[in-house]
Amino acid sequence: MDLNKKVFTFIGAGNMAEALVSSVIGAGVCSPENLRVADVKTDRLDHFRDAFCVTTLNDNSAAVRDADVVVLAVKPQIIDGVIEGIRDDIDHAALLISIAAGIQTVRIEGLMGRASRVIRVMPNMPAMSGCGASAICAGAHATADDVSIAETMLGSAGIVVRVDEEDMNSVTALSGSGPAYVFYLMEAMQKAAVKMGLDPDTAFRLVAATVEGAAVTMRKSGLDPSELRGRVTSPGGTTHAALNVLEERNFLEAVMDAMKAARRRSEELSES
Repeated sequence: MDLNKKVFTFIGAGNMAEALVSSVIGAGVCSPENLRVADVKTDRLDHFRDAFCVTTLNDNSAAVRDADVVVLAVKPQIIDGVIEGIRDDIDHAALLISIAAGIQTVRIEGLMGRASRVIRVMPNMPAMSGCGASAICAGAHATADDVSIAETMLGSAGIVVRVDEEDMNSVTALSGSGPAYVFYLMEAMQKAAVKMGLDPDTAFRLVAATVEGAAVTMRKSGLDPSELRGRVTSPGGTTHAALNVLEERNFLEAVMDAMKAARRRSEELSES
């Protein structure tokens, strides 16, 4: 879908907004002259203007006027006030795309006070490098074209999957928060390597390449991770010894409990 003629407004100039703006411009999905970014932080607006040549404003209401697509890139804790401040200035034909974790489409529709077209998105941090994983779901009034717009925008930053809204909290726990779990594992691996005598730079490079290689191998092979793990693990070998320790420490249970905690928090945000 060609989005170059549509005017996009991003409310919020945080890291995820930057990742998406960078991706859509870099992929030629949207032209800078049709992109607006609004925020209260002047340093962030200066950065967006200098880095991407987009229009920046510190007035949300002015930023959404005549916009075809309004991307709500703000924290869930403040989204109510943000929407209440701009709803009278948003064109009735505009599409709303929300990346606020845990905020249901029906809540946004209710805050708008009309049959607004809403797409809910759960992106993740690797969108910053074009390797993101985003899930989308449509609100009650969104059309097939609206879903395509969201897919095209998010697709410039990685893969996109469609899910039912009831599954979005689980998606948040998996891919939304998931990069932090992987970074935590990488942090532990790097620290262990340094303690065992490797210099920090070598440890950094080997950890990054190892995790990237494992992910690419899983994606390209299409094999279940348990199958791939088995192929690396020789009975009585070094990998077997390491995995025995992780099993003794209930590694799988810890990860499952962590993801359940993330999902519960997403559910709490949905209900607040």
